[in-house]
Amino acid sequence: MWLRCVLVTTPSDDRRTELLLALAQGDKQAFAELFSDMAPRLRGFFRSSGFQEEADELTQETMLRVWRGASSYDRGKGAPTTWIFTIARNLRIDRRRKRRVAVVDDDPAKVADPEEAPDARVDRARQAEDLRDAIRQLPDAQADAVRAVYFEHQSARAFAESSGVAEGTVKSRLRLALRALRGHLDPEGAT
Repeated sequence: MWLRCVLVTTPSDDRRTELLLALAQGDKQAFAELFSDMAPRLRGFFRSSGFQEEADELTQETMLRVWRGASSYDRGKGAPTTWIFTIARNLRIDRRRKRRVAVVDDDPAKVADPEEAPDARVDRARQAEDLRDAIRQLPDAQADAVRAVYFEHQSARAFAESSGVAEGTVKSRLRLALRALRGHLDPEGAT
């Protein structure tokens, strides 16, 4: 008895790279092919991450970002699936943050008192000055990354693009800066 095996072929990473390059030129057919390949995988990713009801919406948003950002894909930095799933992961993180904020905002007990005590204002001002001093002691590259990401609310990617540095380098600088700041602001608790 012979068993028949049906193989479902999916595009290779080389083909996905070709599709992304065509997509960067506005090729709608390339997008359709890439969408039919990646959408089921993305839906599964979102469903397994606790977004069962939002999986389709998040999949579409991911693919929309792929469509808009295809020209920024750099094959030298990684496989196309890695790039696409990084977009999906970032969307998932953003959605989780929004869920958290919505829960906190709905609880009136967690809303700050508008009449903050004067001593609390003084403590907060002192902490802010300590933080400014600690940031001044950082190397310029780390201080710039901290200011851009945490005070100007830029993403690490946006800051990397605007400063001409790799995104991984920006993230490394942020990690080093946060470690140094933690050590400066809480010398006993820093490890």
